[in-house]
Formats: sequence, structure tokens, C-alpha cells
Amino acid sequence: MQLKYLNQIKSPKDVKNLDNEALHRLCEELRFHIVNTITEIGGHLAPTLGVIELTTALHYIYNTPKDKLIWDVGHQAYAHKLLTGRLDEFPSIRQYGGLSGFLKRKESEYDVFGAGHASTAISAALGVSEARFQNKDNYRVAAIIGDGAMTGGLAFEAINNAGHLGRQLTVILNDNEMSISPNVGAISKYFTRLISNPTYNTLKTEAWEITKKLPLARGTIQAFLSRLDKSIKNIIVPGMLFEEMGFRYFGPIDGHDLDELLKTLDTIKDIDRPVLLHVITKKGKGMSVAEDDPVKYHGVKANGSIKKDINKIVVPSFQDVFGHLSCEIAENRKDVVCITAAMREGTGLVPFEKKFADRYYDVGIAEGHAVTFSAGLATQGIRPIVAVYSSFLQRAFDHIV
Repeated sequence: MQLKYLNQIKSPKDVKNLDNEALHRLCEELRFHIVNTITEIGGHLAPTLGVIELTTALHYIYNTPKDKLIWDVGHQAYAHKLLTGRLDEFPSIRQYGGLSGFLKRKESEYDVFGAGHASTAISAALGVSEARFQNKDNYRVAAIIGDGAMTGGLAFEAINNAGHLGRQLTVILNDNEMSISPNVGAISKYFTRLISNPTYNTLKTEAWEITKKLPLARGTIQAFLSRLDKSIKNIIVPGMLFEEMGFRYFGPIDGHDLDELLKTLDTIKDIDRPVLLHVITKKGKGMSVAEDDPVKYHGVKANGSIKKDINKIVVPSFQDVFGHLSCEIAENRKDVVCITAAMREGTGLVPFEKKFADRYYDVGIAEGHAVTFSAGLATQGIRPIVAVYSSFLQRAFDHIV
């Protein structure tokens, strides 16, 4: 595929100059170029393929780098790098002296926050938002976080704080497992457009003000309107948790419908309070094998190894050995359980889960909880095996101490 439009992109300003047809073509070119490059040099593949349209829409609607985009983890931000002037350097990603596989502040002014760990984006974005308030600046802030990362307690600590502070902050929930809601349909789209429309919000505010002029019935009318508003949202929009924590909830919408993304982002970007936009995406979108097995194609090896699954070396990996030994131990000891933090495949515990489902715990992206939870088990004679990546154990260090 000829990179007709991608080759013209030196910064997001060039994205803004494209018409609708060209934007759709740009998404195709991004997906094509990322697949071709990453299958040769290795890197994270499925996550970034799932946010091509979202990334394009964000850089079209927001005025980056003045407006701040904060990506959770950062491994899904390859398209972000390509749209922010790093096309020529892209083949060097994750190579010595090349582009980082994650976001890196020293690498680009568009990389607002460097991470690598999950669940940090909302906290970081809230800090950026409050710095805007303290410095009396004027820019928009948006955090992009996956549904998996929402299992981390840090994300909800930040949501709780953001709802309390009440200032402009957009959180985009990239739901690529439909674990929160698969409700992507005409009614939901219509309701999202309705409640995000400035006219709707103005009318809602005016209706509330009118009730203040009716002293005798004010309390009754306001209570009724409030219950009615919440009931409608609870039926049509599965986001009352966020509403109760001080966020306006919008969605879910199709995260691969570029036109819908553009329309929705444009109408919510200036709402002067915390907002959560729920988008449904598919990991590995546009590459059939990655769509069918997003876990396998989450990250791929270099030298085109993804292209053919033949002639595999059958030497067992460390995690395979660990998983099988854990099963052997559990066979002989009924007091043994296994705990992991959203890394079942990576830690080799798939066989253990299948064989000992009632003695297997996946606590989500919550390593600190995993360690203290295991300590609680141990006080009562249970012998926990805690399987956590060393790079992620940082989050649990205080719990170990």
C-alpha cells in the first residue's frame, strides 16, 4: 500500500488539514504500516491496532501539544508516534538507540507522561489538569486507559479525586474486551449524542434553575427530575458508577467508527467537568489472526516470526516449567493456591487454572493487593504461590516490606 497521506504527516497539524475521506485512508495506512514494520522488527502489535481510529480522531479534534493526551502504559501508542513526526524513525522502535516502545518525555513534546505500567494515566492526567489550574493556563487534558487497567485500584483512586475536584478532565475508557458493556447500538448512540449536546445541557441547567423559583414544590420537583434522569441513564447507559463518582458518562460508542468518534469527541471536549467516554474496540483490529488471538499477538518477536507458525523450537519456556511445577506441588499439597495479577499466560498458570480453578486467583492489575491478599491467606495456613513479573512488582514493594 502506498502511504499517500501518512508520508505527508509531520505533526498533528497535518492531520487537521485532511478531509474526511483522507482521514479514513490515513487510518488504513497507519494499520498497514504498523503491521508491516512490527512483524519484522518485533513489538506490541494487537494493542495499537485497536486504537488507530481513536488516535487519529484525538489528534484531529484536540490541539496537541498544547492540549495534553496521557496514554496509560504507552505500548498502544505507535500510531500516536507516527502522527507526531516520528515516521522516519519508526523502524528503530525498541532498538538500541532508537525510539522507545513506550512514551518518553525526552523523545517528543507530544509524550506528556512516560509510563510503562498500567493504571497510572488518570492520576497523571489529573495532576496535569491541576497544574493547569495552579498555573492559570488554558488547555484540555485527556487520559486514555484500557478496561484491563481499570482493575487497578490507582485508577479508581484518581477517579474519586477527580470527581471531587470537578475540573475539566476527559477519561477515554478503551474497552477492548467488552467486559463492561457490549451495548453498541443505535439507541445508545442517539442517547450519547443527546446528553453530550450543548443544547441538552443548557436546557437541563435552565430546567433546574426554574424549579428554584417554585419554593413550594421545588424539593419535590427537583427530586423527581433527578430520579428520572438517573433512571433513564441507568437503563440505557451502563455508566452510573462513574456518574455517582462525579463524572459525566458518555457511550458506549464504536471505537472503530471514525466519524462517530470525531463527532462525540468534538461535542464533549469542552465540557468543564470530569467526563468519561466509553469506547468499544477490538484488539488486533484489521489483522484477522490478531483479532482471533489478541493475547498471542499482544507482542510479537522480530524477524517476521509472526508470519509463519512453523518449525517452532519445542524447548519449554521458563514460565511453562513454572506452571507445570506449580501443578505438581498443588497435586501433593491441598493447601497451595496460586495468585497472579492479570498475567495468567505470561506467568504460565493456564494449566493451573484449568486443573485447580477453585485454588487459582487472578486479582487483576493489582500487585499490591495480590501480595497483601496472599499474606492474609498465609496467616490461616494456606500456602500461596504469587506469580508476578519482576517489572511489575515495584507496585507491590511496600506491601512486601
